[in-house]
Amino acid sequence: MSRFVFYLFLILLVPSCSASLFMPSGIPVTQRNIPRVDKMPFHPKPYKFRDWKKTALDFDAYVFDFNQKGPFLPLIWLDGQKRNFPDTTFGIYTALGDIRMGSAVNNGENHEALGALGAVLGATMVGIDKSKQEGINYVRMLRNYFNKDNGWNIIQNFTNKGAHIGGGYGNDFWYEVHNNVLFYSVADKYRDEPEFDEILFQIAEKFYKSDSLMGNSYSYSYFDFKEMKGYKNHIPTQEDVAGGYAFILYSAWVKFKDPKYLKAAQNAINVLYNQKENRFYEAMMPVAAQIASRLNAEHGANYDLNRFLDWTFDGSAVGREGWGVLADQWGGFDVSGLAGSTVHNGGYGFLMNTFDLILPLSAMVRYDQRYSNAVGKWALNASNAARFCYPYEMPDSLQAIPQFKGITKNVIAYEGVIKESIYPEFKGITPFAQGDGPLWFPDMPPQTMFSVYGSGHVGFFGGIISSTNVPEILQINCTNADFFSSQKSYDTYLYFNPYETNQQVNINLGAGKYHLYDLITQTIVKKNASKIVSFPISRQSSTMLVLVPANLKFSIKNDQLYAGEVIVDYRYKKK
Repeated sequence: MSRFVFYLFLILLVPSCSASLFMPSGIPVTQRNIPRVDKMPFHPKPYKFRDWKKTALDFDAYVFDFNQKGPFLPLIWLDGQKRNFPDTTFGIYTALGDIRMGSAVNNGENHEALGALGAVLGATMVGIDKSKQEGINYVRMLRNYFNKDNGWNIIQNFTNKGAHIGGGYGNDFWYEVHNNVLFYSVADKYRDEPEFDEILFQIAEKFYKSDSLMGNSYSYSYFDFKEMKGYKNHIPTQEDVAGGYAFILYSAWVKFKDPKYLKAAQNAINVLYNQKENRFYEAMMPVAAQIASRLNAEHGANYDLNRFLDWTFDGSAVGREGWGVLADQWGGFDVSGLAGSTVHNGGYGFLMNTFDLILPLSAMVRYDQRYSNAVGKWALNASNAARFCYPYEMPDSLQAIPQFKGITKNVIAYEGVIKESIYPEFKGITPFAQGDGPLWFPDMPPQTMFSVYGSGHVGFFGGIISSTNVPEILQINCTNADFFSSQKSYDTYLYFNPYETNQQVNINLGAGKYHLYDLITQTIVKKNASKIVSFPISRQSSTMLVLVPANLKFSIKNDQLYAGEVIVDYRYKKK
């Protein structure tokens, strides 16, 4: 080898070696707290881990079985009215024994998108392909909720606005917005579903135009998407739907690349951010925190997420007074973490709202790990308290209809847990698992205490929360609910250690080989790891592991840590 060739070889070799040897070593992240979560216990009691994934799988097997026999069964039926699209769709009961529903009532049209979308998305998140389940495409059937026959051209809670006995929907803002958020989420999981792109585009256009018309005020009880005009009625104005708007419009920007959607998403966030008081109404405030975290990470914005998070948790909402997250103990039961009313009869935590809260929070911390302690501690409490809604998890003396719990198969729960029952015959019993079904319509049977549509969202917990080898330390998947992410991401998991001592936790990596990068310490905690390995978590703190394929090189661009071409850490700060 000539001397020239030898030196040329060295010149080419040295940069390659130095790049391959770079391992991140940043400045540990300082945590930000959510005051309401600070009030929650580190060790909720009585504690038990409920296997949410198994619950979701069992729920799907029970509810989507047309061959179930017995009172109030089956819980699903086919709707052949072919509203909006020339296809048969399906309906699921809102509650067990709901006399407003079923194949023989109102031509079988009375069924809620909120139940169907939640059940399909939840099942998908635990690994069920709902587009080809025993020869049925339940995903495609969801199209019928896209109300084009009435000119609204968005997802509504019913396939026919007039089908709902007792009055149609379309006059309660959150139903429209939340159902379109769920539809977009389902569509992200089934990107090849024919005709979904056109529906997503039509929804995006309606939300873009309505955002433009509302401008700097979302102060409406509902929005008529045919007339394209906002209205106020007996329902409080629902400014927090701006969070759902931001989700849909940001997702549309990712999908369709039209900058007008990004601009509209930013407007929606700004309108809500500039509210002078907490206008949390139902489920959209935490979604605003998630999208704000993405705008901060991906577009250099500087939203203080605590504005949305405190409004989500602290129970200071006006309009719908006291809406937030419980931080309390009733009769020896820690109910902290349940979402709902903090004031109704002393507090009323709802199962569906609690399930839904995990979606934005689990995705948010991938973009802003400063909230990992707070989200981890909340998830520990919420996972424990949510099980109290299930009749087999509560003493018979603390629930409304224990004599009928057999029909639930341990997968259909009460609507929620209340401090003091709204039913006079149960006065003084606390806590109390109950449902609102008997209040909805005359002659409702007592079995309507059991909520089918709320229980169907269980897959949100099931696809995100898992147990570990250490009791009370959960594994929280931070990518499963990161819908319409702007780029590929590596699997990311949050672990919170509630103990006063450091703990060693196991993770099963399978046959792959990974560097385990911790978003909190901003260091590699394990190199070239595979199969089952353990990692440390400091006392009463969290770890967020990103599973980076070991063959990739790390680099820093614009103060963000990359592995290959994928961002690993949006907030990386080198020493």
